[in-house]
Amino acid sequence: MESVGGYINQYLPIEFLGKINMPNKSKQKGNRFERQIVEAVELHEVKCVRAWGSNGKALGHHEEVDLVITDPSTWNDIKVQAKCRKALPKWIKPSEHVDIQVIKEDRGKIYVVQELNDWLVNLKE
Repeated sequence: MESVGGYINQYLPIEFLGKINMPNKSKQKGNRFERQIVEAVELHEVKCVRAWGSNGKALGHHEEVDLVITDPSTWNDIKVQAKCRKALPKWIKPSEHVDIQVIKEDRGKIYVVQELNDWLVNLKE
């Protein structure tokens, strides 16, 4: 890009050159993950909608909601926040010998970890 008098064009100084439309790799990764979830859910013929801009307010929910899955038996919204990490701790993933992994922190709430596909099969039953 050619500059004239320290400007990219008549409006933007050269110091903005590296700051224009620079992709946010973390955001792109999150968007890919959200699309992957929608595709997986829809393979089970269950409705799933991504919130515009990953902001649940676009769907009438809290801003932390990334997706909404419609429970096929009750038609209630299941609000989902998608988190994608480079690696998960090995202890958090269920082994091949169990159906679910139940976890909690000291004096904390109890959570269930399960493969998405298995959860979707149970959702439809």
